[in-house]
Amino acid sequence: MQALKARVHNGRLLLDEPTDLPEGEVVYLQPMTAIAAADSDDLGDEERTALHRELEASIAEADAGQTEDFATVLCVWGGPKARGPKL
Repeated sequence: MQALKARVHNGRLLLDEPTDLPEGEVVYLQPMTAIAAADSDDLGDEERTALHRELEASIAEADAGQTEDFATVLCVWGGPKARGPKL
């Protein structure tokens, strides 16, 4: 589902976006500033360090040409709904 956009008008949130949600569905809104905050991902220092280390390693592999064609990987694994390699 696509993100919904609301405006504040007279202290109220005004949402005027078409949606396919069922009537009466509750939707929670969060200001974009809260989402974009640096600490909003709930990662601890060790987790963030590990993430950065893995990202740097992945970038180095890509720079060295150590990549696989995504379409080929999907074929080997049997498509997007596959649970593992076909033996």
